[in-house]
Amino acid sequence: MDEDQKNHLKAYGIAYWTISKQVEVDWLLNYRGGSFLIKYNKNVEDELKIRGVSYEVMADSKVINLLNEISDPSVNMEMVKLEKTPKIAVYSPKSKLPWDDAVTLVLTYAEIPYDVIYDDDIIQDKLSKYDWLHLHHEDFTGQYGRFWSNFRYAKWYQDDVKNQESLAKRLGYKKVSEMKLAVAKHIKEYCAGGGFMFAMCSGTDSFDIALAAEGVDICAQMFDGDGADPNAQSKLDFNKTLAFQNFKLDNNPMNYEFSDIDVTQFRTLNQSNDYFTLFDFSAKWDLVPTMLTQNHDKVIKGFMGQTTAFKKSLVKPSVTVLGENKGASEVRYLHGEIGKGQFTFYGGHDPEDYQHAVGDPPTDLNLHPNSPGYRLILNNVLFPAAKKKPQKT
Repeated sequence: MDEDQKNHLKAYGIAYWTISKQVEVDWLLNYRGGSFLIKYNKNVEDELKIRGVSYEVMADSKVINLLNEISDPSVNMEMVKLEKTPKIAVYSPKSKLPWDDAVTLVLTYAEIPYDVIYDDDIIQDKLSKYDWLHLHHEDFTGQYGRFWSNFRYAKWYQDDVKNQESLAKRLGYKKVSEMKLAVAKHIKEYCAGGGFMFAMCSGTDSFDIALAAEGVDICAQMFDGDGADPNAQSKLDFNKTLAFQNFKLDNNPMNYEFSDIDVTQFRTLNQSNDYFTLFDFSAKWDLVPTMLTQNHDKVIKGFMGQTTAFKKSLVKPSVTVLGENKGASEVRYLHGEIGKGQFTFYGGHDPEDYQHAVGDPPTDLNLHPNSPGYRLILNNVLFPAAKKKPQKT
């Protein structure tokens, strides 16, 4: 999984497929970009050839030497067994919206199966069937992504509002914001019970904002028919959030922004100098963050979204920062624990489309089979398959 690999993204699909065939897979953390070790199997080799994934056949003696090297306490490497194929759910609306989702793009490209679920499925407690949940670029505050200013006359926007209001009414909620809060609380409970949640773009900050604003009206009249509470800011409860604290709401409904968690409107970076760096963790002690940062590059090119990156000063101290632009005080990639479960937030919309706009065509991953930014998503997909050790540091 280093620079010699022709297709990093499909390699994850091979690992997933192999586990599903009850063939043992070992993840060699920090060895040649986080390579996978599989006992020789003709069917696996055939599949590698079909999918165009680079591999090497190693003699038993060489494998023994490799494992001895990895087990050396002085070496920052570790071997993790991938024991089961995680059952994956993607939280996404059934209706077609004019943007794509990086996670569904890469899951499809890597040939990793997933189910699509939405608010009604979550309210009906169907989350327990899944090991891994990805949050589509959703607005959990009930403000329809703050698209009203630019797209209120667009048919897709009007249809989305109509569909969301109809669903909320059918599920017994007076407002869409109340339904979205209930969904967010169900997802939080799912994580606390041992589930794993991964979110990108506005699915990150809007999730925490909705939790903090429980019982507080933060939606302007065009979103829910009545005005927002003028004292909403002082009523936020940051004890209810997962990753962020002490943030300030953006009270202007015309702005394409929810709060000051996101740095998009104030950053000075551009495509030529927008990068973030992955942290190095101790593979033998900090197993989880090491898995989540496996890559053949440690410096990853940035990409924008409605939520591009997180203001570092607003990230809770209990959260592990996985990737940041230190000079800009931006966190791009973070991980945390809640109860028995865990969550990861990844800023931005599409790792291979710097400024993806509404209506732009989806990225063709055939053109980006070695994308370091997309690899981070797939690390999260395999993470629930791993037999984990307790984090020590």
